[in-house]
Amino acid sequence: MDLLVPTREAFALLVSGDARLWGTIWVSLWVAIAAVALTAPPAIAFGFLLAKVRFPGRRALIVLMQALLSFPTVVIGLVIYLLLSRRGPFGAFELLFTPWAIMIGYIVIALPILIVFTVSAVQAADPRIFETARSLGASRLRAASTTLREVRFAVMAGIVNAFGRVVSEVGCALLVGGNIAGLTRNIPTAIALETAKGEFAQGIALGMVLVVLAVGINIALAALQGRGGLE
Repeated sequence: MDLLVPTREAFALLVSGDARLWGTIWVSLWVAIAAVALTAPPAIAFGFLLAKVRFPGRRALIVLMQALLSFPTVVIGLVIYLLLSRRGPFGAFELLFTPWAIMIGYIVIALPILIVFTVSAVQAADPRIFETARSLGASRLRAASTTLREVRFAVMAGIVNAFGRVVSEVGCALLVGGNIAGLTRNIPTAIALETAKGEFAQGIALGMVLVVLAVGINIALAALQGRGGLE
């Protein structure tokens, strides 16, 4: 198959500002960004506690979070679907097949990523950072923020990883969102649909956007890390 023709058409769609194409991109971006933004603060705080506080079952909880990293997202989507369906315990909220249902799925997917990255970053940090801050009179909250500031680039890498995972996720989004045009159709589900229909130009254009997003956020993170090394 000649890929040059659909690739040229894909560029034309992107440049022309095709409403259907850019509407799909917008749904993907705002849902993924909102999900990560809502998840990051509590996940990072919980990750810090897991790394620093000893309590019964702590190790098992860390192992569980690590196991969830490879948990099939389509199964997560199935569980959320059952919870949000009419006969489910949260069916009265009528969230199924809305962007909010996709956001819930994204939050569940992003949560263990952010927790595990934070745990790894804090455990790898010099414990004297927290201890020194405390000895100088800082509160536990201030000492924790000082430690997190020292490992901020590792935590940021977790945020980037979580965003990359959810913005390219298809199984969960398809199940709980329903792939409704103009409402819940996002980049991954649209790529699957358009490719199945033989509309390769749309699929290629959306794939280009995903690649640009992935490369762009990683370049931005690398630039920030490089700048941080000069401080």
